[in-house]
Amino acid sequence: MKIAIVCYPTFGGSGVVATELGLALSKRGHEIHFITYKQPVRLEQLTGNVHFHEVHVPEYPLFHFQPYELALSSKLVDMVKLYKIELLHVHYAIPHAYAGYMAKKMLEEDGIFIPMVTTLHGTDITLVGNHPFYKPAVTFSINKSDVVTSVSESLKQDTLNLFQITKDINVVPNFIDVTKSTKKYIDCQRSLMANEDEKIITHVSNFRPVKRIMDVIHIFNKIQNQIKSKLIMVGEGPEKEKAEDLVKELGLQNRVVFLGESNEIDKILCFSDLFLLPSEKESFGLAALEAMVNGVPVISTNSGGLPEVNSHGFSGYLCEIGNVEEMANFGISILEDEDNLEKFKLNAWKQAKKFDINKIVPLYEDLYTKALSEIEKTV
Repeated sequence: MKIAIVCYPTFGGSGVVATELGLALSKRGHEIHFITYKQPVRLEQLTGNVHFHEVHVPEYPLFHFQPYELALSSKLVDMVKLYKIELLHVHYAIPHAYAGYMAKKMLEEDGIFIPMVTTLHGTDITLVGNHPFYKPAVTFSINKSDVVTSVSESLKQDTLNLFQITKDINVVPNFIDVTKSTKKYIDCQRSLMANEDEKIITHVSNFRPVKRIMDVIHIFNKIQNQIKSKLIMVGEGPEKEKAEDLVKELGLQNRVVFLGESNEIDKILCFSDLFLLPSEKESFGLAALEAMVNGVPVISTNSGGLPEVNSHGFSGYLCEIGNVEEMANFGISILEDEDNLEKFKLNAWKQAKKFDINKIVPLYEDLYTKALSEIEKTV
């Protein structure tokens, strides 16, 4: 198949999943065209089967905000015609599903009928999409999609609760390439981050309020009072400055390292002993899955899709939102005994294997085939 993938090209989960999906599909013989405003961060190289088309948005003084949706729709129409693309797969409802639908209608004017698969990832539904300004357009775009998927059962239920949806929603979970994280770093260079007698605790996110970054610091503070450890904070976002201030206030400057954004997440997780994800909401919890595939047990909240990913008492522990004390105690219970830590590390990897990319990609291929067959019936 010739497939166009539309996504945000940033470090966010939806962009990462879309990029990894496209690369996996290309290895299975499909021709993939990424269409967005810059090359996705995980798209390290282009091949004969993988193409990138940049969406340019001309700047005019008339526009206070440049009309990206119009530029994207037009680019989709041009690329579909030029490369004879057979299917659109748009990730994140806003604005991609809306732009994709407009492209579909423009193509139909020229006798070209192409199905659109829309994947819902989280905040496009629960936060941004549910805003009164956007809700009608999001509802319309979802209902006009040929196939709709969500990354968790939790997100599916949120979507059905928040919007008047008439389409079936297929749950296709996020995934991980297990082969990429099978101990490829023999010498993890652990000494760069911590001393031999210190445990390494990690958090990776976009540092938005929903990630409850202050809870991460407080949980770590309680753990390090009993177990010698370092906290590695990976990411950038609006809560970072507050987190840095809290670290100073608690006197943890020598125990907490802020690394900023990184393309070497696997290398960082390679030498980690525990991962903290005390989020207020996670539609899936891709960061937790990336930790687990590297053999890192996870302490997380039980919100959203996290219970579908992190198995309580097996790959880590689930706690109520804001229960810093319990999260810290669970973390200490994992870290204080080496045999127990090794057991949880192995279990985390076993749990991650359930979401191996080779099990999930065929689910998308089946939906693509279904969408194409349905379009053919209507033409």
